[in-house]
Amino acid sequence: MARMGSLNALEQTQGNRFWNKWLDRSKLPSADVMGTVFSSIDRATLRGTIRHVYSRLKRNKALKPAFSDNLFALVIDGHESSASYLRCCDKCLHRELKTANGLNKVQYYHRHVMAVLLCKNLPLLLDIEMQLPGEDEVAAATRLLDRMFLNYPRAFDVVVADGLYARAPFFKTVTSHGKHVIAVLKDDRRDLIQDALGIFSQQQAVVFQEKALTRRCWDIDGLTSWTSFGKEVRVVRSVEISTICRQRTGQKEDTVSEWMWVTTLSKQIAATESFVLTAHGRWDIENKAFHELTTYWHADHVYKHTPGAIKAFWLMTMLAYNLFHAFIALNLKSTIRQAHTKLHFACLLAAELHAGSPLISCRAP
Repeated sequence: MARMGSLNALEQTQGNRFWNKWLDRSKLPSADVMGTVFSSIDRATLRGTIRHVYSRLKRNKALKPAFSDNLFALVIDGHESSASYLRCCDKCLHRELKTANGLNKVQYYHRHVMAVLLCKNLPLLLDIEMQLPGEDEVAAATRLLDRMFLNYPRAFDVVVADGLYARAPFFKTVTSHGKHVIAVLKDDRRDLIQDALGIFSQQQAVVFQEKALTRRCWDIDGLTSWTSFGKEVRVVRSVEISTICRQRTGQKEDTVSEWMWVTTLSKQIAATESFVLTAHGRWDIENKAFHELTTYWHADHVYKHTPGAIKAFWLMTMLAYNLFHAFIALNLKSTIRQAHTKLHFACLLAAELHAGSPLISCRAP
């Protein structure tokens, strides 16, 4: 929670009585003891605490859909959190990499899939699932969603994922629980793409303008080309032209990107513009979750190399992340939020902990 890079750094702060003032005890446990405790800590309790934070925010009407008035989106994506040539555990994935000397060397690494609820004021990190040896990312995501359907049955309406998840078994799993799916559509679905492009060539594009970004969109539903899924799907294409100014030359330049998605959402539930915004919301898990967690919260650091400890430290970091962003979004005036960065507020919180501020009236148990 203090955003320190290691348990040893946490232990070394005892010399200036950092934690003594706040915790009201003689000293913290050693780094080895804390690592051992996190190896056996109950992850279900940590998940329950995150769910309690979600329930409080939902009950206080603090959560609103990010892009649509009636559609909560859950983004799932995989993330490689650590890699090593020396340290490994029984749940490590492994791969062979060629070194500069031309020799093959085994690298051990961990990957997990995270579920993030997209909300208007803050992304809410809900749960993670580790990818196990011998399985792919989609298998871990399916296991994660089974738990999400149990713990958050009414929290979201649609699952948003990248092209790896455009598989019939995954779509069937999600739709069997009464939820919708959005996935990036790539060349491995040739029949569906060719049928959609054939129809798009006969349609007039709908144009949406957003500052320096122009979107030309085509939208068709009722496609039955995905025979392995066995249900009608909708395909949306967006050709996006953005104008950028090159810093070196000062000249303006247009960049073009093309996106296609397959979904079970109907046009009645999500109009074309709202759909495209929701589908692009998948990048929030990269920009606002993974990037911030690894850069400022040291989430990728392996505090203790055991599967249980890695899960527990990630869940604890997600809990701290949710509490911090809820405080920034809901407890600070908009003028204060606009005047400072989140890093500024994080430094203020750490400074008050270091100083043993009298504003902290409660003691930790």
